[in-house]
Amino acid sequence: MIKIGMLIGDRYEILEKIGTGGMSDVYKAKCHKLNRYVAVKVLKQEFSENTNFVSKFHVEAQAAAGLMHPNIVNVYDVGEEEGINYIVMELVEGITLKNYIEKKARLSVKEAISIAIQVSMGIEAAHNNHIIHRDIKPQNIMISKEGKVKIADFGIAKAATSNTITSNVMGSVHYTSPEQARGGFSDERSDIYSLGCTMFEMLTGRVPFDGETTVAIAIKHIQEEMASPREYVSEIPVCVEQIIFKCTQKSPDRRYQSMGELIVDLKKSLMYPEENFVKIISADTGGATKMISEEDIAEIKQRTDHIDLEEPMRLKDREVQRMTSAELDLEEDDEDELEVIAPKPVHKAQAAAPKAAQVKAAPVVYEDGEDDEYDEEYDDDDMDPKMERITTILAIVVAVIIGILVLVLAANALGIFKGNSAGSASESAQEQNGPVLMIDVVGKDKEEAKSMLNELGLGTKITEQSSNEYAAGIVISQGVMAGEEVELYTTIDLVVSNGSDGSSEEVPEQEEVTGIEIVDVTGQDEATAKSTLEGLGFSVTVTTASSDSVEEGKVISQNPVAGTNAEAGTEVVLTVSSGPEISKVKVPDLRGMTETAAKEKLQAAGLTCGTISETHSDTVTEGCVVSQSHSPDTEVEEGTAVNIQLSIGPEKHTYKYVATLDAPSGYTSGNVTITITASDGETRTFTASSFPCAVNETGFKVSSGTLTYTYMSTSMQPVIDAATGEEVQEEVTQEVTTSPVTIEFVQE
Repeated sequence: MIKIGMLIGDRYEILEKIGTGGMSDVYKAKCHKLNRYVAVKVLKQEFSENTNFVSKFHVEAQAAAGLMHPNIVNVYDVGEEEGINYIVMELVEGITLKNYIEKKARLSVKEAISIAIQVSMGIEAAHNNHIIHRDIKPQNIMISKEGKVKIADFGIAKAATSNTITSNVMGSVHYTSPEQARGGFSDERSDIYSLGCTMFEMLTGRVPFDGETTVAIAIKHIQEEMASPREYVSEIPVCVEQIIFKCTQKSPDRRYQSMGELIVDLKKSLMYPEENFVKIISADTGGATKMISEEDIAEIKQRTDHIDLEEPMRLKDREVQRMTSAELDLEEDDEDELEVIAPKPVHKAQAAAPKAAQVKAAPVVYEDGEDDEYDEEYDDDDMDPKMERITTILAIVVAVIIGILVLVLAANALGIFKGNSAGSASESAQEQNGPVLMIDVVGKDKEEAKSMLNELGLGTKITEQSSNEYAAGIVISQGVMAGEEVELYTTIDLVVSNGSDGSSEEVPEQEEVTGIEIVDVTGQDEATAKSTLEGLGFSVTVTTASSDSVEEGKVISQNPVAGTNAEAGTEVVLTVSSGPEISKVKVPDLRGMTETAAKEKLQAAGLTCGTISETHSDTVTEGCVVSQSHSPDTEVEEGTAVNIQLSIGPEKHTYKYVATLDAPSGYTSGNVTITITASDGETRTFTASSFPCAVNETGFKVSSGTLTYTYMSTSMQPVIDAATGEEVQEEVTQEVTTSPVTIEFVQE
């Protein structure tokens, strides 16, 4: 049994319980060898005697220990001690994606896609190591304080082999794939389905299927079509909706076939949010056997004079006869292509059967050594004249195709087809991962500018603005100046003209242009841009707007735009970036909470814990928060650090006892032992032989105590003389201790 404070593995000190699951409990612990905090997952006691559960638990450790990826929770150690099976993992300080969604109600499209890409990269690393998670859900995805996304709990992950893998539905039913719900085949595409359900919840704040029982929810995964996330949040781009639909297809063959394919489309959705580039295979295409119709037969006969489909044909290549039906299956991606394969020879019994039966019959597979007489019959070199004519035509067609290919290759080698340079540039932009140089698109058509930026791997955000200088649809200004380096997939702000605002009527073209030309100040800091324009004689008005691509304090756009001629004194409006839009959050009330509880409360509110100091308090329990640097309910920027003060209990004072003591009653002479006993039990003793006696004792922790005297007393007492029997007076000495006297101390 795990207890707080115990040491397991001679190095891991259990500090507190931080979570629990179906098979195990998770504790925060400190590794004393490496002096770091870790998470220790311990198999529950009721399962420790079950060899099946213990085996699964160790399989989890062996599978996860081989994964080293920034988006996967690392496994450090595994062990067993006195019946306690445990795994030591990386401790992620943060919250689960489930809690994050609940806190924010739903996530923005950009944030959800960013999280999905990180999760996909972690799952892809696992799949590359033949490990399937099988329990992808928001509860198993952690978001650290630094914003890093990590996948946790490979509790039901198993190493994939070349054999068919089946497993029970052990994950959360809200995210389980149809094949898992059936208890059937389960592979990497099951993780893709679960991730699609997770993306649905991130964007809408709700699960795709819900019900009163787990069975009802599982049936919905198997039978019902998923609702569109755009029904709940209309601003979700169509391409993102289609990505979710493709991830959550009922048939695994119609989903993304790998995480790499999904990552490519997720990145495209950030670059081209307005385009629908996702290709979903239709449910009624591919794989179905199609019967040839009488009309098709008639058309073929018309083109070839006569083809007797009932006569067996001889395939010249004997290897084709040995192909299995599986080798002849058409790939779904080739569904638009029609391939005509000459029928195989049939036995006499087949030839005598009705035509319908022949059409539906399964392909006959001939193995080496079977039906030797039949093979010899069709090894004859005689060929039907009509068949020979068809073969000749096909040979001519193949020769023409080969000739065309040779010409195309020669033309490419000579550089004739230069038109493909744009396509190759686009592909190279997709392949590169580093920054790209921004180009100048001012003055170009909106679609042309968008295409040029897309070829560089950059997205666009269009803002329309009236202009008397530029025609509608022409780019007026760009958020990033030409020549600057930007990261791949960055969204560039473009201001596009929507035509004249009517402030000036169209005038005939003048031979002479008058006025001062307005220079381009976009990308400059506010002070420089303002100084430049005012130096030319213009008046400047500054407005601010948030921007994800333009640095704070730099000019996003100007109106009138650069190149316009205007009279001195004309007002030029500059739009200056205020940086990325910052969300505000309320500071929670932390007073009276423990340090751990206060940190969790701040993290849940989107804030961080700053410095921690200590102070005395007569009212707040030791170890709890006395005060905080930001008052409760104050709105601050998300991520702000809040400092707290913890109580170390009431302030402690010391006391002293200063007095002049007289001799106790009955004392005549000799030493007297004086004892001062404080109310907290502290005792101090000293000896006096003369009175009055001065006392000055300091450093008491309490304000009161008692005083006693102990001394030897001599007195005459009557006794009976044993010899004479007469009463005589005899001197008797005995120890006397006085009763305790209450005394008060004085604060020092």
